[in-house]
Amino acid sequence: MEVKNTKAYKIVIDYIKDKVFRKELKTGDKLPTERELAENLKVSRTSVREAIRALEVIGLIESRQGAGNYIKNDFEKSLFEPLSVMFMLQESSPKDIFNLREILEMECCKLAVKNVKDYELDKLGAIISEMKETDDEERNSVLDKELHSLVATISGNKLIINVLNVISVLIEASIKEYRSQIINLFKSNDELMEIHEGIYLALRNRSEEEIVDVMNKHYELIKKAVKM
Repeated sequence: MEVKNTKAYKIVIDYIKDKVFRKELKTGDKLPTERELAENLKVSRTSVREAIRALEVIGLIESRQGAGNYIKNDFEKSLFEPLSVMFMLQESSPKDIFNLREILEMECCKLAVKNVKDYELDKLGAIISEMKETDDEERNSVLDKELHSLVATISGNKLIINVLNVISVLIEASIKEYRSQIINLFKSNDELMEIHEGIYLALRNRSEEEIVDVMNKHYELIKKAVKM
């Protein structure tokens, strides 16, 4: 007997979310057809379509023309739109976004201290060596992002990594007017190089105290550069 309830679509949403939480549905997996979902859950196909639309909006699934519905692979893109709209509606300042990144990145660094492997230290060392050798400010800016991205990856927390990546995009969009000041940081800035080397040493020493100290210095330097 079909469920006759205006909230029937929630049954479908809860069913799919439960499958994801139980890892019975993973990224890239195809969902059952509308007909299969309707028959299995005793709801109308209209309710199934409502549920699919709702799950598309929150970024959990994507509909592929003629191919069905799939669990999304690109969660960062899914997170970006609602987060960016939320920041705009709440009139969040670049400082608000930066502070959020600071909190999350600090936790990433603490996790990285516990999880870092020797081969990852080698990668960090290679990035820092290239930073020392290049006089190209744009290249140094790219290397800086690579360094922080690698530290986040070392943390092993995929959720924090995804959110941090989204926040980094938001920061890039919201502080365009500060870009020249940030680029200027890479012009023979010995203090910044010391910070990057400090990040490497803190991870090599597996020292949470050292990583917290050096990251606080890093944030203060950035804030000073953009007068935040």
